[in-house]
Amino acid sequence: MTDRATVDMWFDPICPWAWITSRWLLEVEQVRDVTIRFHVMSLTVLNEGRDLPEEYQELMRTGWGPVRVCVAAEQKYGQDAVRTLYTALGTRIHLGKENLGPELYAAALTDAGLDPELAAAAESTAYDEALRASHEAGMRPVGTDVGTPVVHAPGPDGTPVAFFGPVVTPRPKGEAAGRLWDGVLLVAGTPGFYELKRSREIGPTFD
Repeated sequence: MTDRATVDMWFDPICPWAWITSRWLLEVEQVRDVTIRFHVMSLTVLNEGRDLPEEYQELMRTGWGPVRVCVAAEQKYGQDAVRTLYTALGTRIHLGKENLGPELYAAALTDAGLDPELAAAAESTAYDEALRASHEAGMRPVGTDVGTPVVHAPGPDGTPVAFFGPVVTPRPKGEAAGRLWDGVLLVAGTPGFYELKRSREIGPTFD
């Protein structure tokens, strides 16, 4: 039996592009020998000290909440709980268009079969040290010029690779998801390869 490779993705629950990438990776899991693990990073931490438009600054302030809740869930239930909670949060945030806040967090925790009282973690700085450690672990190999999604994976020759993206919409499904994965690993595993990009013409499409 072929061993399944572990692929790690770092996400911020508020990012719609990371949400689409995460759903694509779950498709990849069905057609390639990989197992996806999810970890939190924080756009709020990433953007600390940067000159941002006021509207984005407000989003960054509220952005502490969902990542703290994810860290609290991981500490209480273990790493696998992050995957389940991310799905519950993302479904409500990106598909349901619900506002960030304690009601959303408690509902998502309930959806995930977790203690809804963990929603209180959104207002607690007690989880920030662990959050920053998770953020640093994800971002260290790719630098601070990118955001989320960030993926760490074994490259084609087994050497670890890390990259931002892919930013894609709508998510490929089935074997199309697998082919994109193959291509991403190919370029990410090429020494000296840094960037492949074009202007976005459409916004995120959730399906």
